[in-house]
Amino acid sequence: MTYIANGLVALVAALHAYFLVLEMFLWTKPKGLKIFGNTLEKAQASAVLAANQGLYNGFLAAGLVWGLVHPNPTFGFQIKVFFLLCVIVAGLYGGYSVSKRIIMVQALPAAIALLLVWLA
Repeated sequence: MTYIANGLVALVAALHAYFLVLEMFLWTKPKGLKIFGNTLEKAQASAVLAANQGLYNGFLAAGLVWGLVHPNPTFGFQIKVFFLLCVIVAGLYGGYSVSKRIIMVQALPAAIALLLVWLA
């Protein structure tokens, strides 16, 4: 069970690393425009904000990886729980303020991972 839980934590971390790339580097590129449904003009106007948001996603990914690799399992558990809760809150707020789809893409995988981390 621990391997499955940690695999899901790693998946959530990988998703947030991907969000970092999308928001910091691909925001104004065709892939970013398509994924986020932006026009080039809107993307250019919001690029600095998107890059900042991407940086925060990178911090979430880094925190989850830190929890996975921490040599003290008890402290690693606490780190994973904290950062998964942060991801869930961010996903719920994004779902409320931007698009319900964010709940499915961000909050739900983190909630499942959190449940498995608690059960492992």
